[in-house]
Amino acid sequence: MSPRPSPRPSPRPSPLPSSLFPDTALIFGRYARQTLSSKFQVLFGVLMPLLFLFFFGPLLTDLPLDPKTDSWQILVPGLLLQLALLGASFAGFSLLIEKQTGVLERMRVTPVSRLALLLGRVLRDAALFVFQAVLLVLAALVMGLRAPLGGVLVGFAFVGVLAAALASLSYALAMNVSTPQEFGPVINALTMPAMLLSGLVLPMTLAPGWLDLLSHLVPLRFLVDAVRAGYVGDYASAAMLYGVLTAAALAAVSLTVGARVFRGADA
Repeated sequence: MSPRPSPRPSPRPSPLPSSLFPDTALIFGRYARQTLSSKFQVLFGVLMPLLFLFFFGPLLTDLPLDPKTDSWQILVPGLLLQLALLGASFAGFSLLIEKQTGVLERMRVTPVSRLALLLGRVLRDAALFVFQAVLLVLAALVMGLRAPLGGVLVGFAFVGVLAAALASLSYALAMNVSTPQEFGPVINALTMPAMLLSGLVLPMTLAPGWLDLLSHLVPLRFLVDAVRAGYVGDYASAAMLYGVLTAAALAAVSLTVGARVFRGADA
């Protein structure tokens, strides 16, 4: 009697649903159309960095901030990441509105991938802030910025990654609070120290030693240093390496947190 053949092991289920990419494209298209229909949203988001550029930039023109570069190559990279920091951190406000108006509840009953509901929003936010960053750099070129094309593109990449990471965390927070009164203070409490300690406007090397040391506890500091290195064409520096590693780690952690919250909330 021949031995009975052992059953074949069943294939492991894919960790990602097959509909993830088309669903993500669908959600991205929905929110991209909303954004394009509101010119006010597109232009108003870049207003604050532009004000810094026009009214604060000229004050730094003759200051010896760094012997290797000029003040525009110090200021503009910081303004680019400030744009992503402030804009993406408050992205969760739109999700709060959808929760209150029932839009999110209606999305829950659709077969769309729950992860796609996050990724579609996040990709829209990243695209929006990169577009605003392009507008900011064009204005900076008129003001006197001179930087290599490679460095400018590196800056856009960092803006996109930072925006995606912070938007993910912002949406995760919005899923766990009920009102803007709960959401706003938390975001302000996190973004303000990040702005002050990351050297967005002025390099932290100008700060006292203890403050410079403290700033290294803020991940945004490494991204700022990396973009500034790119703006002077220093692509192989330690600052660039640390910035890339920090950005990758921040994006991985943030997207993981956001994905778990959306799946856990069945949203």
